[in-house]
Amino acid sequence: MDSHQIKGRVAAGEDVRTEFKRSLEFRQVGNAICGFANTAGGVLVLGVDDAGDVVGIRGDVESVRERLTSFLQNGCNVPVRATCGHRATESGHVHWIEVPRQRGFEPMRHDGRVWVRRERSAVEPSPTELQSLYNAFGYVLTEEQTILAAGPNDIDMDAFRGHLTRQGFDVAREPQPAVEDDLRNRGVLAEFDGRLHPTLYGLMSFGKHPQGYPHTGNFWVDCVAYAGNDQAAEIILAGEAKGRVDEQVERALGWARSLGRFEKYEGLEREDIPLLPPTALREALVNAVVHRDYAISGSKVSLEVFHDRVRITSPGTLPNHLSVAAVCAGGRTRSRNEQLANFMLERRFMEQRGRGWLVMRRAMQEFNGTVPTLVQDEESRFVTVILRLAQL
Repeated sequence: MDSHQIKGRVAAGEDVRTEFKRSLEFRQVGNAICGFANTAGGVLVLGVDDAGDVVGIRGDVESVRERLTSFLQNGCNVPVRATCGHRATESGHVHWIEVPRQRGFEPMRHDGRVWVRRERSAVEPSPTELQSLYNAFGYVLTEEQTILAAGPNDIDMDAFRGHLTRQGFDVAREPQPAVEDDLRNRGVLAEFDGRLHPTLYGLMSFGKHPQGYPHTGNFWVDCVAYAGNDQAAEIILAGEAKGRVDEQVERALGWARSLGRFEKYEGLEREDIPLLPPTALREALVNAVVHRDYAISGSKVSLEVFHDRVRITSPGTLPNHLSVAAVCAGGRTRSRNEQLANFMLERRFMEQRGRGWLVMRRAMQEFNGTVPTLVQDEESRFVTVILRLAQL
């Protein structure tokens, strides 16, 4: 970026990609640099006040450049890739730092804290924003977080051994590893402050009472059937599909079957037709449970049945910046919760990874000639799948 472009930025004022600082105060400079690097990149202009007036940075220009270069190399938790420039004014030199969006092994930190860009300022992210940022870097997954209210005894060892057996391990052959070592090595337990606790993955896959803790109380499927086409209609049946992730899907499918079937007659022959093809509904539920954003702890997966459609809604946006178009095209899968996805694949609840949407689409086309609809609400952070019911 040259001096002419910088003059244009100054004239346009601060925005999400431009910030002004009147002085070389490295605490504020560091926060701004991290905010740009962790978000979409931007330009930090030094020697300009908030009103856009040029005040200049006084002092030897080469000395200032050396200080900036040193800070970019050592001032944050990782070196910052940035381009620096300067120009002389009547009030002193204006310096700028052009920071691109950066992706490494973890988000960039300054002074031990993560910063992101919001409007015209660098701010600390909310817990949900921070989790999304970690997911984007692929550094920490929510399913690996420890649930401190639970302990090793809250893991159902029969369920865990069944999982190992299905994978081909001989759980009866001696010698066997110590139980806690085995659970820890497979990500079911993790150590925190010298003690072992179940991870979110461990509880949701093998927990005795997965919804029995403050952090996990809403991690289940809420099932509601309405008499009309919207939520203002009378509720005719409601249910709760709780338990481990595989149990949630089984119980939600069982609840849906309890709504009955269509009857179709040809002559004296009666044919029972389900509300939806089980393959499509199962795939939609599995995706909602497995790929939901577990950092959003106050929301449930919802299964809603209306007169003309079924709607499955999952908290969170599509994982790791995957687009709606890419999903509908059968694009490469990007699991937010890799261990949960592998668990459900091993349990045969999922088709081959990356084929879920294609399986749903084919099943619906063969069933009633419709195609599923995928909607992402990025502001409210929900993903919804809509399956049209047969109209007989």
